[in-house]
This record gives sequence, structure tokens and C-alpha cells, in this order.
Amino acid sequence: MRGSSSFEPGIEVPGLLFFNGYNGRALEVINPCELSRKGNMADQIFPEPTVGIFIFNPEGKLLLTKTHKWRGKYGVPGGHIELGESAVEAARREAREETGLDIHDLKFLCWHECVYDEQFWKPRHFIFLDYTARLDRGDVVLNDEAEEFIWIDPRKALEELDVDSYTMASIRIHLGRTETS
Repeated sequence: MRGSSSFEPGIEVPGLLFFNGYNGRALEVINPCELSRKGNMADQIFPEPTVGIFIFNPEGKLLLTKTHKWRGKYGVPGGHIELGESAVEAARREAREETGLDIHDLKFLCWHECVYDEQFWKPRHFIFLDYTARLDRGDVVLNDEAEEFIWIDPRKALEELDVDSYTMASIRIHLGRTETS
């Protein structure tokens, strides 16, 4: 479903029907330019491509971090892909910046679309590209984006921790692939 509205004389901008990617509920028809005027999206014109890195240590445990950006829920290190940078380069850079770890053996896991989800601390539209990665050794040194971290078996993370829904879905995808291989 698409609508149309004018934000400047003679220029038509389609309204967009956004869906919550996790549960499939329609949100509403929105004119992105109107959101920008209201201050909800002033610094965002397009969806932001980001990477998430599911880092596994030699024991097979997953690194999860707790952050204020996801309202105190656990998630994975990650961030924006910079202009001119590949997604894999961004994953390596973000892992290093957020955890101090040098990772290897990156493999694409899945993608998600996060559209103004209330789990995130402010209204944003993200496209998440999730990767798995391996770590041979290293000590986690968090930057200021996370408050704490834990190495945990992925199954236990689903059962015992308050994990954001996108990370939870990616863990399930990862477990489904490892159980069939």
C-alpha cells in the first residue's frame, strides 16, 4: 500500500507502508519528509546499512554485550557501514572498535530490517547485515557503547538473557544451520 503527499509545491513524495520486520504488523503510512520536519528523523533520510558480528570464541561461546542503545538488552557488537567500506570491512572495524578483538573467518548469517522499533532508543530505520566470526584469542575491552559483556552458549543466551529480538532471531538462524551441518 502506498500513499502520496506533497512536501514542497509541485513535488510528490510517496508515503510508505512500513512493517515491523520481526512480527509482520503494519505500522502506518508515513511521509519520510514529514517525520524529518517533526524531528523524528532529522538526520536520517534513507535506511542505514549496519553490520552485526556474532563472535564465537574457541569454546564455541558467543560474545554478547549489554547496551543502553537497546534499552539494556543484550545484543552483538556492530555498527554502520562507512562510505566506501565493504560490509566485511565494517564488521572487522566495528569488532575492533567496540571490543578490541581481531576476528577472522567471517561468514554472512542473515539480514533483518528494523523500522522504528521501540527496542532501539530512538526512531531509526536500519538494515542489519549479520555475520558470524571466529576469535582465536584476545581479551574484550569495551568502548563506551556497551556497559558489560558475557561469553555464553547461544542456547543458554536464548533461555537466560534479555536479548533484543533481532539478535534472538539471528541466534536461532545460526543454531538451525549448525544443527543441520
